[in-house]
Amino acid sequence: MLGCILFTTVLFFEGSRKLFEFVANNSGPTKTIAYLFALVLPQSLPFTIPLGVLVGTLITLSRKSSDGEITAMRAAGIPGRRVAPAVLAFAFLGLLIAGCASVLVKPWAVRESIRLKNDLLADQSTALVQPRIFEERFQNTVLYVTDAGTPGPVSQVLWKKVMIVDVSPAPERSDIPSLTLASEVIAAPDRANNRIQLKITKGYNYAATKDVNRYEIRTLATDERGLNVEPPKLVPSHPSTEMDMGPLIKAAYRTPSLNKQEVLEARIELHQRVALPFACIVLAFAGISLGITSRRSGRSSAVVLTAALALFYDMTLISMTNLAQQGTLPAELAMWTPNLLFAILGIILISRLERPAGHDHLGPIGKFFSRAPQSAAPATEIRGSLVPLRKNGHRTSRISAWRVPLLSHIIDTYLVGRFLFYFVLLLTTFVLMIHVFRFFELLNDVIKNHIAFQKVLTYLFFLTPRMIYEFTPVSVLTSILVVFAILAKSNEITALKACGVSIYRLTVPILLTGLCLSGMMFAFDHYVVPDADRRQDALLSEIKGRPAQTHLMADRKWIKGDNDDLVYYYRYFDSVQKVMSGVNVFEIDPQTFRLKRHITATSARWEPAIEQWVFQNGWSRDMKGSVFGPFDDFAGQTRTFSEVVERPEYFVKEDIQSQQMNYLELRAYIDELQRSNFDTVRLQVQYYKKFSMPLFAFILALVSIPFAFQSSGRGSGAVAGFGISLIIFIVYYSVRQLFEQVGNLGQLDPLTAAWAPDGVFSLAGVFLLARVRS
Repeated sequence: MLGCILFTTVLFFEGSRKLFEFVANNSGPTKTIAYLFALVLPQSLPFTIPLGVLVGTLITLSRKSSDGEITAMRAAGIPGRRVAPAVLAFAFLGLLIAGCASVLVKPWAVRESIRLKNDLLADQSTALVQPRIFEERFQNTVLYVTDAGTPGPVSQVLWKKVMIVDVSPAPERSDIPSLTLASEVIAAPDRANNRIQLKITKGYNYAATKDVNRYEIRTLATDERGLNVEPPKLVPSHPSTEMDMGPLIKAAYRTPSLNKQEVLEARIELHQRVALPFACIVLAFAGISLGITSRRSGRSSAVVLTAALALFYDMTLISMTNLAQQGTLPAELAMWTPNLLFAILGIILISRLERPAGHDHLGPIGKFFSRAPQSAAPATEIRGSLVPLRKNGHRTSRISAWRVPLLSHIIDTYLVGRFLFYFVLLLTTFVLMIHVFRFFELLNDVIKNHIAFQKVLTYLFFLTPRMIYEFTPVSVLTSILVVFAILAKSNEITALKACGVSIYRLTVPILLTGLCLSGMMFAFDHYVVPDADRRQDALLSEIKGRPAQTHLMADRKWIKGDNDDLVYYYRYFDSVQKVMSGVNVFEIDPQTFRLKRHITATSARWEPAIEQWVFQNGWSRDMKGSVFGPFDDFAGQTRTFSEVVERPEYFVKEDIQSQQMNYLELRAYIDELQRSNFDTVRLQVQYYKKFSMPLFAFILALVSIPFAFQSSGRGSGAVAGFGISLIIFIVYYSVRQLFEQVGNLGQLDPLTAAWAPDGVFSLAGVFLLARVRS
């Protein structure tokens, strides 16, 4: 149960990242949202139940081995392999449960999830309009809102300084789009008709006609119009994963009308559904010998060994499937090869189990981190702890050479050593689990796009830094809870209290270590993670068959000027030749929000000698209110305008993900986009997260310590630590995602959205720590 809950929780939150964003952008009833999240769990069970069987086998047998029970059995003439029937019987029970989940529950959950998402998308007639960006999702309309207020009665929203551009073709009009400027607009969603209804109380419409000498200005005392929202893009279906077993068997073997690729995908899905439950048997069979021979590492090694074996199982599965796709192996043999290999491994290990001189393969790992340093003075041993004695009123102890700097007490070093051991162990486990999950997630893309197995491994290698960064806070949380739970169960906390050591004093080395890990996370994100993310994003695009991504986006047709009173519209921008074609420049009076000048030209070229744009073959018209000013027709000639001061670099923006930049690069990127009035809310949230996220390693250490001491008196050991850490993990992840998505939608200031989770958990940690009886 511990293994299933642990691995299911990790996979649930990894799989729900996109779901959080989907829900934030597509509102729906609370019951529907909760149901949608619940449907993520059944899709994880076929993978996590075999892992739960394996970790249960390893924990049980390694604990019996470390307690000497296996030795006692052998001394009584009972061989170690005698435990196999009980373990395999339990594995058979896991097979039945995993089989039901894989064959019956998972296809239904996939169908239900897709149906609910499409229902939410269909009901979502409009999304929130973000201020100060050009919205182009409306049919034949481009919308720009300078300030979007909060919803009023009947979900109405007051927009200020609104520009509405009509780009629909009209025979009486020129190719230049007409422009409507309004100081205030009342917007109300019309969900029934998939529209946004606008009420303009006072505005002006500007339209150029095919006759260059004729320009139309209309005053809109009252005007109502609707913006049609384009139909939402529905979630694509995956026929083979949605099919029940009957239709899937027909598609795999009894439907000749399907093409070869569809038949192959159906066969792979069919045999994967059946082979995964049988992994309970073969993994448990292989785990019997590994558990018995792991005498000293106990539960810790069982968890990380489970993740390692699961990763090897899935590596074998994906490589065999790749061979099947290439026609080298039949699909049936490819999907069953991992089970066959583990069965052979189990037989070999069982046959060698009773040989003399059994080896402990995992003990040195635990000994390196968790051994207590030796003291020169005598010490009393209290169930595994060392408490130094005093001589002539002074403590006489020799601190080992590897003790942590700034820590002067032998107990500090002992606590930090145990903490680091579990921290590395759990972090490795979480990272390996995500690798396993990504293997299955990319399996269909690898098969479809004929991706080499080495390239998948390279992608996972460069994914590892991001996973280390993401899971470090949670590993700190779980490690502290497990360490103090084990110390309490072995009465070491009681011994330290009896020696006069305060609970608060015990927390000092752990909190200092958490603070050091926060600093290391910040440096890791600055120097290592961005480069790795660039590599893994490029590899992921190749694996998924997406075209190579270009970072220079020179085709932004609408862009605000640097001083906010110019709006540029062009057909195309050549960043190499520095030429805009089909260019229009609208100069708007920021006080009255009315058009002052309209410049149009066939092209505009940047001349470095004079550092100005040279407009070719066009005209310019000045206006003041409804009165026209000078008209300049420069057909076949050139003109320059002093107010057009933006350089070519201003129109070329790099479209880079925030994860691929450190905080300095991201700050410069945000400033550059803000000068062009692009939406930077999401980027600002990610910028502040680069400072708030690393601090969570320290904050979760602060939060976990009170829970560790509150549960330590119950004597439940590491299991209680794991259970409490899962609950805190759920709350932590949910709060973090909630504030981030609300910030992305502009409902919270980016600084508040990024730092609010830190503030909430810091206050909770300080409050709970103050209530601990020291």
